[in-house]
Order: sequence, then structure tokens, then C-alpha cells
Amino acid sequence: MKKICLAVVTTLALSACTTNPYTGESQTSKAAVGSGIGALAGAVIGGISSGDSDRGKGVLIGAASGAALGGGVGYYMDVQEAKLRDQMRGTGVSVSRNGDNIILNMPSSITFAVDSAELSPSFYNTLGGVAMVLKEYEKTWVNVVGHTDNTGSASHNQGLSERRAGAVGQFLIGQGAAANRFNIRGVGFNQPVASNDSEQGRAQNRRVEITLSPMA
Repeated sequence: MKKICLAVVTTLALSACTTNPYTGESQTSKAAVGSGIGALAGAVIGGISSGDSDRGKGVLIGAASGAALGGGVGYYMDVQEAKLRDQMRGTGVSVSRNGDNIILNMPSSITFAVDSAELSPSFYNTLGGVAMVLKEYEKTWVNVVGHTDNTGSASHNQGLSERRAGAVGQFLIGQGAAANRFNIRGVGFNQPVASNDSEQGRAQNRRVEITLSPMA
């Protein structure tokens, strides 16, 4: 059993290493990691639950079943991330990953005019690409959060962040993404990602973030 488990782990470890098609760098596939954990757990359970004569067979069956279950959510988010990266290439919207969450960062410089919550018409096609992926992958929650820098009063920035998040969220819903998947809110200047002491930092803080998380 030890030899079989070792073979399973070695194979999955090798398959987990992939090349990112966008950066050319070697990385670990989220789905492969999930499959690997599931396979190892399944192998152990399969080996324990089988008799001595069938232990090797039980390990392999358990590993295969565990891999399928473990890779499910990871694979779903992997392919969704790949499609979003393809849609967002060259738009100024960044796509990042935190565990099973996909984060789209939309700087206000490409989405809104200064101190405005009206979407720039040039950004419609970009948001349309996001909506297309959201409609294809329906098993994700969509969290839309508006952020500002600290220029101006707290109440003004809170209202502006809410209106901007609402504009993005309502556009996506208007394109056919189900409204019951959305959580739309603004947080003003309370969650900066950079220092507000410089224009560069303030520009980074003025943004709308969309976080996609799996429903199960």
C-alpha cells in the first residue's frame, strides 16, 4: 500500500505543475492540487476499507474517486479564470487569484470620469466580456465593491463608492447575469491597497473590485 500511495502522490505532484499560458511561468494548478489532496485521501480510505487481497485495487479506486471530487471546484474556477484573463487582456483590468476566489480589479481611470459614477462608454465592451463569462459560469457568487481614495469627506466618498459599485453591478445584471448572485456595496476609502500620501497610491485605491467565489 505504501508503494502505491507513493506512486499516486508522485504522479499527481508532477501533473500539478503547469505553465501559465499568459506569463510563461511554471505554476501549480489549483485543480491539480485539489485532485491531489482528494486522491491521497481516497487512496488511504480505499486501502483501509479493502481486505488484504484487494488492498492495492482499493487504493487505486479510492485515489481516482478522490481526485475527481477534489478537483471539481478548483477546475471550475481554473477554467473561469482562464476565460476571464483572455477577455480582459489589454483592457487595463487585472485578474488575480486567491485560493478559489477570482479577483478583477477595475481602476476608476478606465471605468469612470473624475468624481462620476457614470460608466465610460469605452468600458462597455470590457464589462460585456465579464458578463459573458458570468453567464457561462453560473455557480459563482459575485461580490462587487467600490473603493475610493481619501480625497474629500468620508460621506462623499462612501456615496461615490456605492454608486460606482452599483453602476458596475447593474450593468452586468442588465447583460443577463442573475441578480441573486450579486452582493454590491461601497466601502469608501476604508480599504486602501496603497498609501494615499501620493497620487500613484491614490490612483490604485480608486477602483471597483469584483470577487468571484464558488457557491459550493
